[in-house]
Amino acid sequence: MMKLSREFYERDTLLVARELLGKHLVRNTPEGMTIGKIVETEAYIGPDDAAAHTFRSLRSKRTEVAFGPGGFAYVYLIYGMYHCFNIVTNVAEKPEVVLIRALEPVDGLELMMKRRKTDKIKNLCSGPGKLCVAMDITKKDNGVDLCGDSLYLTDGDPVPDENIATTPRINIDYAGEAKNYPWRFVIKDNKFVSVKAPK
Repeated sequence: MMKLSREFYERDTLLVARELLGKHLVRNTPEGMTIGKIVETEAYIGPDDAAAHTFRSLRSKRTEVAFGPGGFAYVYLIYGMYHCFNIVTNVAEKPEVVLIRALEPVDGLELMMKRRKTDKIKNLCSGPGKLCVAMDITKKDNGVDLCGDSLYLTDGDPVPDENIATTPRINIDYAGEAKNYPWRFVIKDNKFVSVKAPK
C-alpha cells in the first residue's frame, strides 16, 4: 500500500483525524514488522483547546515537535508508565495533533502478543498505551518522521462517512467545556476500539 505523504498530514486537523480511520500504521523493528488498522482517533487543537498540551501556545521541550510541520510523531508518557502516540498535523507553528487511540491488529500478531504478554487479540491495541506496547512505540520515537521507514502510515481501507461515529474525547474532565467537543472519531461497531461509541 502507498505510504501517506506529508501533504496528507498538513491539513485541517479534524479532517485528518477523521480520514486516519482505516489507514494502516506500520512499525519496522529488528524484531519484525507489525501493522494495525486505525479504528479510533482524537483531535487536539491547541492553542484554543483546553485539553491540548499546547493550550495557550504552551511551548516546552516536550511539546516542541507539535509546533513543527505535520507528519511527525509526538510521543509522551502518562501516569509515569504509558506511552501515547500522536501525529502532528497542520503546518508549522500551528501546534495540533491527533492521538491514535486504538488499532485493529492486521499483521505481526504473534510479535504484538509477545510484547503485550497476552493472547487476547481483541485487547492487543484497544487503547493508546496498549497499542504503543504492541507496536514498540516509546519516547525514543518522539519526533520521528512518519514519512520515513521505521514508523509510517499507508492508505489502508477508506471508511465511508456512514460508518464513522463522533463522540466527545475520553478522560479529559479537567478541560472545561472542551471536554464536550465531539473530536473523537471511531469506526462504528468495531470491536477493537477502546470505548464503544454510543448508538
